[in-house]
Amino acid sequence: MENTRRQERSALGLPVLALVGLALLAAPRVVLHDLDVIQEGTFPNALFVFVPPVAWIAVVVLRRVPNPFLTLLVIGAIYGVLLALGHQLLWDVSFPDGTPRLGGNLADVPAATSAVVVRSFAAVGSVFTGVLVGAVSGLVAWGISKVVSRR
Repeated sequence: MENTRRQERSALGLPVLALVGLALLAAPRVVLHDLDVIQEGTFPNALFVFVPPVAWIAVVVLRRVPNPFLTLLVIGAIYGVLLALGHQLLWDVSFPDGTPRLGGNLADVPAATSAVVVRSFAAVGSVFTGVLVGAVSGLVAWGISKVVSRR
């Protein structure tokens, strides 16, 4: 039985399903923001921004995962992929007046090319944002874990 439990946990100290579940805690903000249900700078938005990473930190610290930074980096990367998927699926809703286009020297490229480039950069930016949130959360969790382990 104990061997089975160890196999269920990933090398990151949590089962893969838990990693995905924690990343999913941050997904509602993507949908609510893209649907214009919540706006930047409001208290509800702040809750949707900060509560998921705080929950991530709490879980990895309380579960004493072996490498909190790496675990949260992975959770952040999963979140980034979810963020990218959410933005891509809600793209037309987010831009009802038309998709953003390239400008400057690239203003004359075909609309389809412009859309592919803009959406690709948005997807990469989303994944990068998720990884960054995971890295910052991981640093905080790592620091807390070091302080807690000294006690």
